Amino acid sequence: MSRYEEMENFVRIVDAGSITAAADQVRIAKSAVSRRLKELETRLGAQLIVRSTRKLTLTETGQALYGRAVSLLADWEEVETAAAASRGKLSGLLRITAPLTFGVNQLGPMLLEFMAEHPDIELDIDFSDRKVDLIAEGMDLAVRIGVLEDSTLIARKFADISNVVCASPDYLAKHGYPQTPEDLAKLEEVAYGYRRSSVNTYTGPDGKRGQVDLKARLHATNGDFMRNAAITGEGVVIIPRFIVYESLNDGSLVEILSDYDWGHLGAYVLYPPTRHLSSRVRAFVDHLVEKCRGTPVWEK
Repeated sequence: MSRYEEMENFVRIVDAGSITAAADQVRIAKSAVSRRLKELETRLGAQLIVRSTRKLTLTETGQALYGRAVSLLADWEEVETAAAASRGKLSGLLRITAPLTFGVNQLGPMLLEFMAEHPDIELDIDFSDRKVDLIAEGMDLAVRIGVLEDSTLIARKFADISNVVCASPDYLAKHGYPQTPEDLAKLEEVAYGYRRSSVNTYTGPDGKRGQVDLKARLHATNGDFMRNAAITGEGVVIIPRFIVYESLNDGSLVEILSDYDWGHLGAYVLYPPTRHLSSRVRAFVDHLVEKCRGTPVWEK
């Protein structure tokens, strides 16, 4: 094994927090990752990590080596980036995590276009609504929807997403078409399962803000299911427009109180701060921004 691979293996173990997690990231046997670490320690003549059943702890030598190894790997990445740029090609593995519904329906075509433009790029995509720790799980970047929390990650916004209130024509024919936000309180809601409150905030046509408390008999954590439930007449749904815009276009859902603003979300791409940003990450971020330039298709 090359010294570069030994260093990369060592840094991955430290960042992942365990040999098992590091092995999962690169999809090789745990024994192989452990063996590579042992070979590095043998060659250096020093223990780098103290292993226990609960956690890994860096020794003093390990701490010193880790800082230098991160810098050396970043420098090597920069050399590879410069070489790739001179050839006009991008190559290597790009690991991405993205929310399920947005990732499959909206991000999916952009991912395939990126692969077509860069045939030597490999993608490993985790479509999941869970909040992934990029560094611990060895991800290059994440796509996230919502209002971002404070973070050490670098974020770049690439699209706006508005919320929309809608229901099926049959449901509205049976229960009445709301004329004001207060009318919504008389109806049942298909609500997002992770939401902590049943209160929804809006801004009226006059610019005044208000709130309405909706009662839900159905909670779900997947936007596609919520849309389908609304189509079948289970209630009103307040949902990001990208999930329902096709249903609004074909008439299976009807927008309610469209002159009210029910809030906006952002679509962001996040990546860890680093001295040298990978050319693969930079190119993919630029690709997303370019594809979503102007008004996104779901907002039209």
